[in-house]
Amino acid sequence: MTDGFTVLVLAAQRAGVENPLAVRAGVSHKCLVPICGKPLITHVLDTLTTMPGIGLIRISVEPDAVPELTALVAAYAPAGVSIDFVESDSNIAESVIRASAGVQAPILITTADNVLLSHDSLRRMLDAFAGGADAAAALTTRGAIHAVHPEGQRRFYEFRDDAYSNCNLYGLSGAHALAGVEVFREGGQFAKNPKRLITAFGLINILLMRFRLVSIHGAMKRASRRFGLRMEAVVLADGSQAIDVDNERTYAIAEGLLAKKLGL
Repeated sequence: MTDGFTVLVLAAQRAGVENPLAVRAGVSHKCLVPICGKPLITHVLDTLTTMPGIGLIRISVEPDAVPELTALVAAYAPAGVSIDFVESDSNIAESVIRASAGVQAPILITTADNVLLSHDSLRRMLDAFAGGADAAAALTTRGAIHAVHPEGQRRFYEFRDDAYSNCNLYGLSGAHALAGVEVFREGGQFAKNPKRLITAFGLINILLMRFRLVSIHGAMKRASRRFGLRMEAVVLADGSQAIDVDNERTYAIAEGLLAKKLGL
């Protein structure tokens, strides 16, 4: 496993859009919405700051959120992990590129609402880099998600071997792999907007997926050729890793799973 890795936490909001969960909670940003007694982002930081080998956490967010987040981050000083802030961009790809500046070590990318993130998932991603991957994406199967909660996810990518959902956990082996960030150029919400898949991966590859003519690992090999990188799917057995806090429904599901995880 690689030591000294960096984690980028995407915590920004869509420009000009009020997040319903933030409005309900009376906070300025979704990442500050409380769940199980603490803001969403603190659960992510709790996991990251206790993960061996982490060297740096960078939070990509709008400047107006930094003062409140700085107060939260101060509590993690004893963990000995550097945490800083980078101004977000309106485009996810540009936010990742900006936050990756000067980082040569492996970079993992997650979101501030990924409250069920686990050490095992992070380790599996690092193992992919140790095995030679340039870029990786964590996924889990429909069956694994349904085993955790029948409504944990409603949208899946259908492949020849199984149906998958992403886990809001991606990675690059270093700055040389930033070409893989182009996958995010159209916003990343592929299950909701198939046109973004075509832009990112190409029409032929999408047709192969649409008609379930390729497995997940076969699709990654084709994507590797498209981007000139070795891209891998890291398939996680824990279905909870695909459940983040997107809306009221997933908030309730994540809250129940998180309470169980924390023994509340």
